Amino acid sequence: MSTVPELFGSMVFDDKVMRARLSAEVYESLRETIRRGKTLDLSVANAVADAMCAWAVENGATHFTHWFQPLTGITAEKHEGFLSPAPDSHVLMKFSGKALIQGEPDASSFPSGGLRATFEARGYTAWDPTSYAFIKEKTLCIPTAFCSYGGEALDKKTPLLRSMEALSFQALRVLRLFGNTEAQRVVPNVGPEQEYFLVDRELYLKRRDLIYTGRTLFGAKPPKGQELEDHYFGAIKPRVKAFMEELDEELWKLGVTAKTEHNEVAPGQHELAPIFSVVNVAADHNQLTMEIMKKVARRHGMVCLLHEKPFAGVNGSGKHNNWSLSTDTGENLLSPGETPYANAQFLLFLVAVLKAVDEYQGLLRLSVASAGNDHRLGANEAPPAVISVFLGDELSAVLRAIETDSPYAGTSIRPLRLGADVLPRFNRDTTDRNRTSPFAFTGNKFEFRMVGSSDSISCANIMLNAAVAEALRQFADRLEGAADFDAALHELIRETIAAHRRIVFNGNGYDEAWIREATEKRGLLNLRTTPDALQMVLAPENVDMLVRHGVFSEREIRSRYEITLENYVRTVRIEALTMVDMARREILPALLRWRGDLAASLNAAKQAAPELPCRVDQKLLSRLGGLIDAIDEAADALADCVAAMDGDVTAEAFYIRDKVLDRMAALRKVCDEAETVTAAGYWPFPTYGELLFGV
Repeated sequence: MSTVPELFGSMVFDDKVMRARLSAEVYESLRETIRRGKTLDLSVANAVADAMCAWAVENGATHFTHWFQPLTGITAEKHEGFLSPAPDSHVLMKFSGKALIQGEPDASSFPSGGLRATFEARGYTAWDPTSYAFIKEKTLCIPTAFCSYGGEALDKKTPLLRSMEALSFQALRVLRLFGNTEAQRVVPNVGPEQEYFLVDRELYLKRRDLIYTGRTLFGAKPPKGQELEDHYFGAIKPRVKAFMEELDEELWKLGVTAKTEHNEVAPGQHELAPIFSVVNVAADHNQLTMEIMKKVARRHGMVCLLHEKPFAGVNGSGKHNNWSLSTDTGENLLSPGETPYANAQFLLFLVAVLKAVDEYQGLLRLSVASAGNDHRLGANEAPPAVISVFLGDELSAVLRAIETDSPYAGTSIRPLRLGADVLPRFNRDTTDRNRTSPFAFTGNKFEFRMVGSSDSISCANIMLNAAVAEALRQFADRLEGAADFDAALHELIRETIAAHRRIVFNGNGYDEAWIREATEKRGLLNLRTTPDALQMVLAPENVDMLVRHGVFSEREIRSRYEITLENYVRTVRIEALTMVDMARREILPALLRWRGDLAASLNAAKQAAPELPCRVDQKLLSRLGGLIDAIDEAADALADCVAAMDGDVTAEAFYIRDKVLDRMAALRKVCDEAETVTAAGYWPFPTYGELLFGV
């Protein structure tokens, strides 16, 4: 059996493999491309392709694919064989630099938001050398970008790479002002914590709502949910542990640094967290993680649910996006050090993030907008839809002292004594952790907690990178022309704190009083639904910023708006039609059968003992009759509501928000009530209790 160090990266064409298989000249040229973002020469690509092919074939690969992330939310791949005809009627296993660098999938079959018409099929994939190739199921997967014939981005990787370049450029301008001439690149590093549910596959296959939509559209609350808080960090069940062990091994082979795993709060819910990596690599690895989770779960007789809210009444699932900034020389720009009050460089980058989050709240909110996440945000296990920043008491006090030009007497080193001599003493962090905050500073990074569990992390990081780049651009413009840098720096930090203090909130984000204060007194945005949030991307100031930094063109912004709204409309339409279908074809027949059998038993009882009236049966029959009528009416109302959807995508999205969702809630309410009065053998599909505790 292989050890973890032997297993890790064994299916990755990583730096160790490249160093061993490439000439020194080719290796150094490729490393410069990876480190500095320099253009790759074709001769170097040819040499890399030869070595990559030989390595892949030795490890059992027969095909290669350009692995990319179209605007579907999942990955895509078209497999091509390495084999090439030889003159002696045999075949050779060959792979060229041109095939490595460029591919040509059908661009008209992926969502384009109008960038491609049906008859305009040509699109291109382009190798991203900063993300290592890997072997998955005997196929060499080459991470790539995906664009149209006209060069517009049709994927999530391209704008992410653009945002990284914009952020690096502006951050380096600021670092040069502090005398840093060594750093050549600044990169965002991300560690996304992935939450998910596991359910028994046999139970899953009996629920058409789970099959079609990924979430339960019906389900009465079981007697026990997460009230006892006994699942969180509890002992992992053997079946789940076996899944986790295989998942780790599969991910480690692919170079994914899966490190932390545990039970989450809700029954059947779990979490996996990796070590930080550069954001585009982290995005690739997270897409792989979601794919491998589903495959491994099936091998263990389970299904992995990545929907943000698969079960009502218990916690939903998010993907906490831990984001930090570091130079290529290894300096973390968000590390406060032991004396943050005196760390001017840290303070400038800190307030740049505050400014970015405050001024571009709408972009951050829309970056996590989806039909699934709308059910999660604002519930009691997730951040509210209102964005705020948690800094903790100490950093908040530091900023107050700077803003008011008053002395700061605090210290960042605070020993924690636990009251028993046998227990160790250690220094507490400069901040507590606030799990109700959408955007929390957690020591030397920010945790953006609003990302949905099924989302690509690319979208959130694109907007975050771009917003921070804009703040740093404005800072650099001002400071580069200052006669007295230190004085100008102090004044800039002080002004920024004063201008954006409204975004800082260290309290309970679940409290309704905070939501009122945020919106009514502080003027923060409360974009509760996807249609509300997506309008923000069309705001002129947001379009200008994204275009200025080259992250998107105006056409690309409009296309993504259309695609996301279309996805929202189609998702909810499928959910609504699934509800109607299940109500009419499963729930109503089951209730009618139960009522008929109950009536028959009541009649038999009357005949056997007419002197003993059974009020319970009579009452239950009457209640069932009312519920059957109510379900039939609610199903018809929802079906009619969906049938009336006929307009452009924006109108349909708001119609869903204002009409369809209410009809769906009404149908669910009466069906869930009916479940509570139906004999167990009659209810047509597995209950919440069976699903949540069935693994």
